[in-house]
Amino acid sequence: MEKSVRLQKFLAMAGVASRRKAEVYIADGRIKVDGKICTAMGQKIVPGVHTISFDNKPVTAKEQPIYILLNKPKGYVTTLSDPQGRPIVTSLLHGIKQRVFPVGRLDLDTSGALLLTNDGELSQKILHPKFEVHKTYEAHVWGTPSTQIIQSLEHGILLGEKKTAPASVQIKQKTSRNSVLIITIHEGRKRQVKKMLQSVGHPVQSLKRLAYGRLGLDNLAIGKYKFLHQNDLNKIFQKNPLQRTK
Repeated sequence: MEKSVRLQKFLAMAGVASRRKAEVYIADGRIKVDGKICTAMGQKIVPGVHTISFDNKPVTAKEQPIYILLNKPKGYVTTLSDPQGRPIVTSLLHGIKQRVFPVGRLDLDTSGALLLTNDGELSQKILHPKFEVHKTYEAHVWGTPSTQIIQSLEHGILLGEKKTAPASVQIKQKTSRNSVLIITIHEGRKRQVKKMLQSVGHPVQSLKRLAYGRLGLDNLAIGKYKFLHQNDLNKIFQKNPLQRTK
């Protein structure tokens, strides 16, 4: 007898999205079980017995896992569809039969490293705060932060009602009007780097993600992508050498 699983776990296993994102899809009424919309988060299904669909397209057992690192250009959204008609990141992928989704997000005007996969379990692990996957960014900002400001960013500042986790901040270069910072964080709050720098008086001019852990872009050109293997995936969970040892 087939074992039952929670609907959101099945969707993650099938490569639709991470479990967290699958829960959003369920709540939004985009998932059907045996032809009926299901919004119950605790719903259990039996793979191979129940018929599952996402946006009216059948969801089958897990495909061969695929892992892609894209150097995202500015001007692309990290959603799978956009009601405003803006270009989506998956349109940059060619000849890939598997349905993949972005791991996390980058703003429309932010470029750089973006993982795409059909492995919902790996996506969940990368995004979950308890695994503390470090993301490193290059931020071009107005002005040059003082030593005191850098120390405050590294120790954590208050954003809303919650303090940010410790970060690593280094000045890569500076002029009389602006500077380039390398900042590493492990949280995933929406627009966190931009909000942190805005709050200390150094608004971001441009932002680029350089790496997940030790997995960097290397010489990957803007708009290009490469397929990842297990040794690449292992680098995601390693501390980035750009981050200072505390």
